[in-house]
Amino acid sequence: MTKTRDKKAVALRYNTELESVPKVVAKGSGRVAENIIELAKEHGIPVQSDPDLVQVLSTLKINEEIPPSLYIAVAELLAFVYSLNSKKK
Repeated sequence: MTKTRDKKAVALRYNTELESVPKVVAKGSGRVAENIIELAKEHGIPVQSDPDLVQVLSTLKINEEIPPSLYIAVAELLAFVYSLNSKKK
């Protein structure tokens, strides 16, 4: 069982009309992480669990673009999100 204080979350934004690379828009641990996840679910934003990716992304600053070394990992995440969105339609 994951304890609240151990939980981490990172939220990304990727609007292809406004930016060329996804950015970190929220991050936190413990109760903050739970709030990020809860807000995402309330707004119909898909949530994917990938502790290793979260660990790396949590080192970035808010509004920082993801580095090229994470493009493949984040592209896989975006493919997951796009597949969920296409199933909803």
